[in-house]
Amino acid sequence: MSDYQQYIAEKDKIDFFINKGFRIKNVEENLEGAFLVLEMDAENKDIPHEETLHIKHADSRKYFASLLIKQQRQEN
Repeated sequence: MSDYQQYIAEKDKIDFFINKGFRIKNVEENLEGAFLVLEMDAENKDIPHEETLHIKHADSRKYFASLLIKQQRQEN
């Protein structure tokens, strides 16, 4: 998979969960990339409440960082 295709695949996974109503709960970064923990509101019982994505591409990490900043601004 090309570098750009990997970025698009990871971005699409992130967007899929964000569009379903998940919010970024936690981020753990290490040498393997970042583990992004997404949490769903308790109102929706038919979807699992928590999902973890392994994000390897640097541009994908920048992308979810921008989403996290946007999420924090909306909370304040």
